[in-house]
Order: sequence, then structure tokens, then C-alpha cells
Amino acid sequence: MQAILALEDGRIFRGKAYGARTSNEGKNAERVGEVVFNTSLTGYQEIFTDPSYAGQIVVLTNPHIGNYGTSPSDAESAKPYIEGLVVREFSPISSNWRSTEVADEYLERNGVPVIAEIDTRAVVRHLRSNGCLRGVISTAVDDIDALVAKARAHKTMAGTDLASVVTTKAAYTWDESEPKNETGDKLLPAAIDAKQQMHVVAYDFGIKQNILRMLARENCRVTVVPAKTSAEDVLAMNPDGVFFSNGPGDPEPLEYAVENVQKLQGKTPLFGICLGHQIFGLALGGHTYKLKFGHHGGNHPIKNLETGKVEITAQNHNFNVDPASLPDDVEQTHINLNDNTLAGLKHKTDPMFSVQYHPEASPGPHDSHYLFKQFRRMMEDWIDASEGGSK
Repeated sequence: MQAILALEDGRIFRGKAYGARTSNEGKNAERVGEVVFNTSLTGYQEIFTDPSYAGQIVVLTNPHIGNYGTSPSDAESAKPYIEGLVVREFSPISSNWRSTEVADEYLERNGVPVIAEIDTRAVVRHLRSNGCLRGVISTAVDDIDALVAKARAHKTMAGTDLASVVTTKAAYTWDESEPKNETGDKLLPAAIDAKQQMHVVAYDFGIKQNILRMLARENCRVTVVPAKTSAEDVLAMNPDGVFFSNGPGDPEPLEYAVENVQKLQGKTPLFGICLGHQIFGLALGGHTYKLKFGHHGGNHPIKNLETGKVEITAQNHNFNVDPASLPDDVEQTHINLNDNTLAGLKHKTDPMFSVQYHPEASPGPHDSHYLFKQFRRMMEDWIDASEGGSK
């Protein structure tokens, strides 16, 4: 079956349909979203299931996708959140002992259309030149003008609150039954007991499961709460720290989240990543803006301005904090070496810091895992500084 990728500026790419070829009603499969590209060489299932991709059609630059199938242990959430997938070659089989389902069947079962056998290099060059564009993947290939019109009529990502759409509906506790270290080895009870267990409340704006695993490795019991949970309710849970997660969409409409940061600031240690970082920037008095084509991939170099070291990081965002808009009591801690955009900040007096990238990776390098240890130390220092040196 044939498929079409139609962009809002009229550019058309024709290819072969995989994944969901028809809708649940038996009609032609069709999904609309903002088209972005990701440069990661592996980890396609983690990309499929990252809630930060809600509302987006993803172009993968690695030409071979689906080769090792899919596995439940590689999922970052309960289902794929991408609107559609664009690839050069899509494998109809899987060749890996861990695979439980081929990628084609996995995406078909979850209603995600795929267009393959097109020149993804041309798609990426077009997006780099023109910026992110709205697009349609469809197996209805006869009316091109109608598809372009649908792309143009689709709501833009700017001004859209998607975090409240993908967030958990109710609070839950994550307490990994078999904590492991960074090499995947099970932690011995003595290694776990050596650290006092911390209680972290994590705001879910589209949280990935590997974030929860990383917090568990630092001996944290995590309570995950919906995006609109009030700061008062969070403080009533008596947390040792509060985490603000990644997520999709524009940070500016998330006034409820900005207000919660302002109410929590100075009352407990705070750590934010990706969308959480952008929310911190707004809460501290800064502004955000939309990048031309965003940062999506597992190979972005970041310089830690405090240590001088360079980290290779995983990133997935379309918006950024304007460093010039931040007040004097906020310090820039990291910059992106590709374009010198702000990649990290901290407050000079209150215990709060954030980064624009994904230190949990999955997929991606492990250079930034130290940030979870940094959050752990911040919580320990906060406890030590409190009255009597304990909670």
C-alpha cells in the first residue's frame, strides 16, 4: 500500500505504508502533526513511547529502523505517543533475542502510521532550511491538495498545552522492586540501606520511565502526581524534593505549573528537565521561544560551565529559555555547543536547578547521569541544614 507525507508548504513525499494502514473504522490511515527529525542511531522504541513526542510526526535519520523489533522493557510509557513515523527502510522482521513483537505489528496495533522507502535526507534538509512544518501521513493518496490543506489547518505547537493531555490521571508510587546500578547489576541490600531513602514527588508532564528508574537507583521512593496537582497538596506529602518532568508542547500555556514552582521555591529542593527546565525559566521571570527545528537526538554536545567538561546528551524539545531574560539571581550552568542555547540553570540561593536535555537518556549516552546524584546530594544537604539536622 502506498502512503504520502504532505507538508503544509506543499512539499510531497511518496512512499510505502507500514504500521497502521487503515483506521479502526476501516478507512485510510491518516495522522496530522508537527514534523521533526531525530538523529539518534538506536533506541527507536524509546522514541516511539516518549510522551514528549505527542503531537509530532518523527523522521528518523538512521536509515534502518525496526531491525531488532520491540520489547516491553524498552518502552518509556504504556504506548507510543508519536503521531506518525517517517523512515528510509522499515524492517518487516526482527532479529534480536529480546524482541517480543516486530516493530511493524507493534505500531499497527497502536494505530501509528508509518511511511517508508522515501529519501529521509531530503526531508531533513527541507526541515532544517524551513523549520518545523505541520504535515500529514496518509494512505489516501489521490487528493494531494486536501492533504496539504489539512496540514495547514492543524493547530500549531506554539500556544498548545499538551502536558495536561499526556499526564497521569491519578497519583501513583514508583518503588522499583529490584533497584539496579548504572551497569544493570542488582544493588545489594547493604548498598541500598547505606543511603537514607528519600521521598521525591514527581510532576508528570509526560514523564519517561527511565527517569523513575534513575531516581530509584538513588534510593528514592517516587510519588508521581498529575500535572495540575497544587503545590499545597505536594507539600502535604512531606517530600524531600520535587521533580518536574519532561513533556510535549509549549511551556507558556502552563501557568498552573509556573505558579506551583513559585510556591515550592525555597521550601524544598527542586529539579527539572526539558519542559520542567522551561517551566523553571518562566517561574524565575524569564521567557521562552520556539527553536527553528528543535533539538532531537542522542548526540548533542553540552558544556558544563561549572566544571568545564563536555557531555554528549540526549535531547528532545522545540522550545528554549532565553538566557538574556533571566534575572541576576539565576546562574547559567550549561550551554549547547551546537548553537550556544541555554542548556542548564540554577538559582543562586534557593535549592533548585534544571537542564534542557535528558540526563536519563534512554536512548542516549550516560554522560549526564551525575545530575540525579546531584539532586540526591541537594536533598541530603537540605535535610542536614534543617532544624536538628533531620526532617
